[in-house]
Amino acid sequence: MSAPRTKYFEDFAHGEAFETPPVQVTADDIIRFAAAFDPQPMHLSATAPGGLIASGWHTASLTMRLFVTSGWYAPPQGALGMGVQDLTWPRPVHPGALLRLRIEVTGLRISRSKPGFGILSMRMVTLTQDGDAVQTMTTSVLIPRRSL
Repeated sequence: MSAPRTKYFEDFAHGEAFETPPVQVTADDIIRFAAAFDPQPMHLSATAPGGLIASGWHTASLTMRLFVTSGWYAPPQGALGMGVQDLTWPRPVHPGALLRLRIEVTGLRISRSKPGFGILSMRMVTLTQDGDAVQTMTTSVLIPRRSL
């Protein structure tokens, strides 16, 4: 498989949407992540009230993995994340879930302070195999322009 084509600011369009292939979440994945980063009972044991569920931070990490490895987002050197707004976890992630990411471009503007860059704004929704949203967020990226 060849490397994804580099995408500059000009290569994105407002309203453009993309959906990634899924990744499966296993009980072992949930427990391993929780043991290292979020050791709360509901992330460590199926005997916790409500059963075993993934940490929201685990879901966020999987979302980032899907975003970066999908091939849709392949920026040139110099792209920088500017932050995340409105991060929510509306439903828990259970073992066996197949998660996929839906990305929509919600804004594009030239940076006022760095005219060689544009600001790409996106809404990201992480979905289960049943179409249930388990994470939502908006984010912005400072991304190089192809030309001035």
